[in-house]
Amino acid sequence: MTDKLLEIDHLTVRFKGARTVHAINDLSLSLGPGETLALLGESGSGKSVTLKALLRLLPPKRTEIEGDIRVGGTDILRLSGRSLQRYRGGDVSMVFQEPALALDPVYTVGAQIAETVMRHKGVSRSEAMEVALDMLKRVKIPSPERRLQNYPHELSGGMRQRVMIALALACRPRLLLADEPTTALDATVQIQILLLLRELQKEFGMGVIFVTHDIGVAVEISERIAVMYAGQIVEEGTTREIIKDPRHPYTRGLLAANLHDVARGERLAAIPGAPPALDTRPASCSFAPRCALAGPDCRAGLPPVVTPAPRRRVACLRADEAVPAE
Repeated sequence: MTDKLLEIDHLTVRFKGARTVHAINDLSLSLGPGETLALLGESGSGKSVTLKALLRLLPPKRTEIEGDIRVGGTDILRLSGRSLQRYRGGDVSMVFQEPALALDPVYTVGAQIAETVMRHKGVSRSEAMEVALDMLKRVKIPSPERRLQNYPHELSGGMRQRVMIALALACRPRLLLADEPTTALDATVQIQILLLLRELQKEFGMGVIFVTHDIGVAVEISERIAVMYAGQIVEEGTTREIIKDPRHPYTRGLLAANLHDVARGERLAAIPGAPPALDTRPASCSFAPRCALAGPDCRAGLPPVVTPAPRRRVACLRADEAVPAE
């Protein structure tokens, strides 16, 4: 038996086509029961691909996956048929970024939640509808009895996201994957959704992986942060460690690119350059072309992973030269 809810070891994901895309490269990660981890990074860094690999949602004919993914000790990459169906939505659920695309427009929200409950719990439709009503109450949707009969297009963006959360949690999963669920919402609704997710996570005792490119959201929701760049984790630690003592130059760049400075009339401290193309597997530090600290040794091979503290790791030759963020 393991005390880890999730264990990912040396995960590699490649998309085959005219050119092979190396989306994830040798990624290792773990998550304990009831723990919340934020995956932080720019668009294209591999965050969403990692979540889809955990749910086995990547197109099998175009995808090569290597490594190990275990949830509660079960090897996910070896599941098939009904075992895989029970795993999706039962053991692990996902809240998608845009609920208007994830919810079926031709069924009421009550019917969609009830169908999930019936499929995984084997209960009658009336019992499943009771569960659906209870979940709408838990996510604090006004007039939940009436909303059961609404179609997704009849709800606001914030209410659709609450329905998406209710749908994901209806079968009490052990692990919740949240793929930037607040990005499309205005600031007030975003805060409400974050507080709701934190409250439900504590109530249900779930492990949560929260994907975001927003430092503020990561600080609000997570206990640990893993920073991704070009399909790799370049830094990992507790939220306090990452914010107070960032060691990787990329992490420092993300922290420095603060929109609050722009609001005060200051110039945005953007990271120069652009992420690398993923059609070749990196033979050296992927961030070196954009890094002010990079030297010839950074381009000579892959950087070593240093561990300055327990459960803290940094993949950088210049980790000791990083200046703590203000």
